[in-house]
Amino acid sequence: MKKRPNILTIAGFDPTNGAGLTADIKTFETLKCYGLSACTANTVQNDFEFKACHWMTIEVILDQIEVIFKRFQINYVKIGIVESWDTLSVIIDKLLEVNSKVKIVLDPVLTSSSSFKFHVSNNEVFDEILNKTYLLTPNYNEIQQLYPEKNIEETIKYINSKTNLFLKGGHHPNELGKDVLFTLKGKQFSLNPKLSNCSEKHGSGCVLSSAITSYLALGFPLLKACYKGKRYTEKFLSSNKSLLGFHSKK
Repeated sequence: MKKRPNILTIAGFDPTNGAGLTADIKTFETLKCYGLSACTANTVQNDFEFKACHWMTIEVILDQIEVIFKRFQINYVKIGIVESWDTLSVIIDKLLEVNSKVKIVLDPVLTSSSSFKFHVSNNEVFDEILNKTYLLTPNYNEIQQLYPEKNIEETIKYINSKTNLFLKGGHHPNELGKDVLFTLKGKQFSLNPKLSNCSEKHGSGCVLSSAITSYLALGFPLLKACYKGKRYTEKFLSSNKSLLGFHSKK
């Protein structure tokens, strides 16, 4: 029996299981990876409404990470919501302490799908975070909030000088669903939508980022992992007409 790669998600808990760490775990499991998790927040929400976010202390988060890495070999980590960039910086330093070669996929969740704001950017700290991550996966709304003093083209160029960037196109103003990968090697690849029967889903950004992480952990190169992650997410988006999608590789 082929051994499944372990992936750690560091994210919040969503009671609907449509977003956050449980959505990540569903994705990992469907794609033949084993999901582990460290919880950053307990949220009070459903697929329509976000009422509150109760943050875990940094001490608890770090303890979760330490005990997991003590037991399991983990080469890929996906990170979702955190309380602040300062907290995230401490988390990333801990990850690199327990595995200096770990690759981090950061999904910078700044606002929930129901417009709940988690935190605002601190550029100086965020610069250091980018230098320590493997892939950043913002959507068009998020990337414009990361460096508000820059326009979107300047922000893309600046981020891409520090890390690989996968710009999700679910909120693209002109080309909806068109994702773009910008690699540290200076190459750019457009990934166009393939399925036409997709509908809005709660947690779709979490699913896409965790699908890409899964394919990376399975050994696929970055571009192929992004391509396959996008196709998986399109199947999730087309699984039904409700806001809560179903997970299936077929």
